[in-house]
Amino acid sequence: MSHTLTSTQTDTAASGQATGAAPYEASPAHAEPVPYFPPPPVGPRAVFRPLGFSSPLQWLTRGWADFRAHPGIGLFYGLCFWAMAVVLAGVFQTKPEYTMSIASGCLLVGPFLALGLYEVSRRRERGEPVRLMDSLLAWRGHVKSMGMLVLVFMVLELLWGRASLVVFAVFFNTGLPSTAGVIEAVFNPENLEFVLVYLAVGSVFALLVFATSVVSIPMILDRDTDAITAAIQSIRVFYEHPGVLLFWGALIAVLVFVSLLPLGAGLVLTGPLLGHATWHAYRDVIEWQEAEEGAAR
Repeated sequence: MSHTLTSTQTDTAASGQATGAAPYEASPAHAEPVPYFPPPPVGPRAVFRPLGFSSPLQWLTRGWADFRAHPGIGLFYGLCFWAMAVVLAGVFQTKPEYTMSIASGCLLVGPFLALGLYEVSRRRERGEPVRLMDSLLAWRGHVKSMGMLVLVFMVLELLWGRASLVVFAVFFNTGLPSTAGVIEAVFNPENLEFVLVYLAVGSVFALLVFATSVVSIPMILDRDTDAITAAIQSIRVFYEHPGVLLFWGALIAVLVFVSLLPLGAGLVLTGPLLGHATWHAYRDVIEWQEAEEGAAR
């Protein structure tokens, strides 16, 4: 029996030497695991540039230059934004129960309209010819990414609406208001607690939507990035520059609010201006470096 085992071991060792395989060695009982080092990144890498509080004003200045360079295209998109605001206001006054549905439709169309404005700025930046049809077809090749990003926005909107209903049911103290008197009912002194809670909840969702969208759509157009990566990069940009981007968000809110005062007609100018400026915000905050050459785009 002993002779048989010895022969088997000898044959196994000889077979291992013949095939080039290393003979089996038992690992030490207390060997430490080999640490894992992730592989180096492949492809372009996003580097965030420093920003100052004057940067949003520079973005508006460059956006205005783009608008003046192609006013016909800008006015076309501005009229589209104004039409959306008029339809939304009309539905709210006559059929308020459909307001959320129309708002969802506007949320679906809005990013694709903005994509056309980004395409105008992108082409002008590169010295390429700028045509309305090219801007209208800028979404081609980005349907999947844009669709996924719009879906994310719609989910956030639905959650926002659900949270608003909960706040309304818990904190509204003066009964269900009519459509005509909704402003007076909301700002009734008895509903001060409701106003404060509603603004707090709305601010959280508005901040989340703004952080997700601040540079994600221009990035999809520029780099053909998938929606999740673009959204994550956008949130990272906001995390790196919260003060400047909050100032930028405040400027957007003020300009949109002022534009809505004369029956929303101000959106004809404000809509394309903010669209062009958002492209320049993206280009100003993110620099792409190639992994192999390390050269900035």
